[in-house]
Amino acid sequence: MWLGVVPYISSAQTDTIKPGEELQFSEKLLVSAKGTFTLGFFSLESGSYLGIWFTIDAQKEKVWVANRDKPISGTDANLTLHADGKLMIMHSGGDPIVLNSNQAARNSTATLLDSGNFVLEEFNSDRSVKEKLWESFDNPTDTLLPGMKLGINLKTGQNWSLASWINEQVPAPGTFTLEWNGTQLVMKRRGGTYWSSGTLKNRSFEFIPWLSFDTCNNIYSFNSVANENEIYFSYKVPDGVVSEWALNSRGGLSDTNRPLFVTDDVCDGFEEYPGCAVQNPPTCRTRKDGFMKQSVHISESPSSIKEDSSLGPSDCQAICWNNCSCTACNTIYTNGTGCRFWSTKFTQAYAGDANREALYVLSSSRVTGNSWWIWVIIAGVVLVVLLLMGFLYYLRRKSKGERKMEEAMLHELATSNSFSDSKDVDHAGKRAHYLKLFSFDSIVAASNNFSSENKLGEGGFGPVYKGKLPEGQEIAVKRLSRGSGQGLVEFKNEIRLIARLQHMNLVRLLGCCSKGEEKMLIYEFMPNKSLDFFLFDPARRKILDWKRHHNIIEGIAQGLLYLHKYSRLRIIHRDLKASNILLDHDLNPKISDFGMARTFGRNASEANTNRIVGTYGYMPPEYAMEGIFSVKSDVYSFGVLLLEIVSGRKNKSFYHNDGALTINLAGYAWELWKEGTSLQLVDPMLEDFHSSTQMLRCIHIALLCVQESAADRPTMSTVISMLTNETVPLPNPNLPAFSIHHTVLELDSHKRGPESCSGSVNISEMEVIHSHYLEGMGWTTPYVGIKQMIKALCYVIRKEEYSRQTTEVESRDNV
Repeated sequence: MWLGVVPYISSAQTDTIKPGEELQFSEKLLVSAKGTFTLGFFSLESGSYLGIWFTIDAQKEKVWVANRDKPISGTDANLTLHADGKLMIMHSGGDPIVLNSNQAARNSTATLLDSGNFVLEEFNSDRSVKEKLWESFDNPTDTLLPGMKLGINLKTGQNWSLASWINEQVPAPGTFTLEWNGTQLVMKRRGGTYWSSGTLKNRSFEFIPWLSFDTCNNIYSFNSVANENEIYFSYKVPDGVVSEWALNSRGGLSDTNRPLFVTDDVCDGFEEYPGCAVQNPPTCRTRKDGFMKQSVHISESPSSIKEDSSLGPSDCQAICWNNCSCTACNTIYTNGTGCRFWSTKFTQAYAGDANREALYVLSSSRVTGNSWWIWVIIAGVVLVVLLLMGFLYYLRRKSKGERKMEEAMLHELATSNSFSDSKDVDHAGKRAHYLKLFSFDSIVAASNNFSSENKLGEGGFGPVYKGKLPEGQEIAVKRLSRGSGQGLVEFKNEIRLIARLQHMNLVRLLGCCSKGEEKMLIYEFMPNKSLDFFLFDPARRKILDWKRHHNIIEGIAQGLLYLHKYSRLRIIHRDLKASNILLDHDLNPKISDFGMARTFGRNASEANTNRIVGTYGYMPPEYAMEGIFSVKSDVYSFGVLLLEIVSGRKNKSFYHNDGALTINLAGYAWELWKEGTSLQLVDPMLEDFHSSTQMLRCIHIALLCVQESAADRPTMSTVISMLTNETVPLPNPNLPAFSIHHTVLELDSHKRGPESCSGSVNISEMEVIHSHYLEGMGWTTPYVGIKQMIKALCYVIRKEEYSRQTTEVESRDNV
């Protein structure tokens, strides 16, 4: 061990270590020239390490660790550049850890660059760089930064690949690696292929298609190189953009504040996901099997133990999964490594019980209670059967078979494998595809008995309350009102659909609660309420600058694209509006309220329904008048919403323009666009000369989305391309739907014969009967031109007829 005396680095902030200087453990840090990255020591349960992180990152997530597999004890350590050019971690617990073993030179310095690369360079006598001796980019850990390489140096044999941490407290190489095979990214699990990205083509990968629609204007620039010297993949982003592709201990791959490339555990068990390698699970496992963390009584020793400290929780679960006798597993050591396995059944343990421990238990290995519970269960089953028989008899007598059948279906849904008991679920979200069936009492307690202080608002579904679960998680509770227009159909529909959706721009459903007439949906809590809370309030609107406006627009578009194209089920939302866009802590948008949504055939272009649902003013004409819906229905609603976001005005507002009459926002935007004065539509609070081009482009795109013909409207993938790439040309829009823009015309019913619609009601009668429907669409006068008036009245007559024929027609006001 080298024990020479060296000076400390000076107190002034620096990015360089010179020969003979040292970086102390707790006192000094290296900071890159522009302050982008910081290098220093840090401590975890497994030991102390030298690492690099983004300076602005409050969590200090490490992008590189120097001694990931050689932790040091305590804090008596420093980083030293020896006079002979060796870059070493000196510590009191053993020999120095040399970072550049065979690449040293006397006249050298080590510098932290703004790229995040820590480089050791040899200099000539005139201080020009002679040679790069060593760099951290040649020794990646679990994170790929812009400019880093994934691949292989064919001359030296140097392999550039990522390796996940074992767990959050152990940076040593773990279960997963990410490599480049010359054509695609390949994730391996302990050497075996786990997932692949598909071929890189047109700035995107086959199985990560949304990379080409990134929310930061297609920020990625990919580079694939294959020659006689090296084969590698790298990427770049514009200056000032923070980006880091991180591989986590559960096989997840993501970039900072952007949609996930690969979700955790995505290829485990029987999951089917684009890019996953074919799994061959043992015949003893079924689709119902999965691991849940449960508190159980430990009465026997583990059936087997693996003391290998390189194994993490993911490894333990994989080994248990492939062993038919295994029922549960856990780690051995306090730092979350090593594996223990059990092959016995367990009983549920509670707080204060002896021999209590939390294990990862296979769901097929049911946790049981004491023997007396068996009789309670048997008695309960018998009682339920008797009550059910009496209930069925009552249904037949009362002729309410249809309504009660819906409740039976709800019971079937609630007890299906999409749900698990709330107290048996790992609230860390590691099994996100499971929903929780909450007890009514737990929701009453969480919401303080649905107190007025906890009430967040009121919607067509009913009131919404804030709640807090015992473990501290905040939730939002949508309580179905008995007088609500929505019923069990929407309640079940939302559960069935949103349970299968995972996207950063969709609200996450945690579970539901059903007890008698009480029906509730439990969501993640959104602290900033909904978009309309900000958009249509002059004071709160100031919080949203144009950058945030544009981020919200792109986020909504990304969510719709996922629903239309990339979700497991192709889904049409059918009720997209400002009150159904929730905002999280960082004002990122999340689409909510899937009660009206419909699944759609992959090969179908449109469908027809006699049940018109949604919010008038956001419905396209082919749906409102003929019941025809498709992905273009959501595109129309998005266009209306986009105009509201840009203007800060509601669609049903009333506008005059040079003596002409326009009855809604789209019509007003159309008139301004024709006159070349579209900037008059923009909310005055958003005045930003540098963003005017982007604002005009958004208005233009909105007008393309609200065209009367569905065939003329773009798809959401085209919309995102137009939003994020200003080089994409925009076609001229056609006349928007429902936009009447004629000069005001007085109709004299004494001089004109009544125009009729369906031969049963004339104009004068319909003006009175349906004026409130017109107003709901933003139309405030009946004198708007004969052809358009007849068309509008046909529409409201259709709506009135559906109201008489069925109680399921929905017309809900904004929250």
